[in-house]
Amino acid sequence: MSDLPGYMRTCLNTGKLLSLAILVSGGIVLQILACALYNNWWPMLSVLTWVNFTKFLTGASTVGGIAIPSILKHAGVIGWGAFAMELSSYFVFGLTLICYLWMSDEDDYSIL
Repeated sequence: MSDLPGYMRTCLNTGKLLSLAILVSGGIVLQILACALYNNWWPMLSVLTWVNFTKFLTGASTVGGIAIPSILKHAGVIGWGAFAMELSSYFVFGLTLICYLWMSDEDDYSIL
């Protein structure tokens, strides 16, 4: 990609950023829909782990993102639809993170 002119590299990086923004926006929409469609705002409890993502250990955030909706479903607080939307929101965020690491030009985190 070093042989491309500067304006082409900027355009490609803008497209990458746009696709990541769309994925994050989709995850947020799924998170809100899981609460709004079923008139139950308990699934928003799992937002606490991604709002303060940098303050928690990665493992605790990952487990919390799946465990909180699972516990709420098991307790009968949320229904199957909200549970499915919560998990799909989690996987959209995970896909966004993997895509970011894949598209990143930095070698620190290029594991893919």
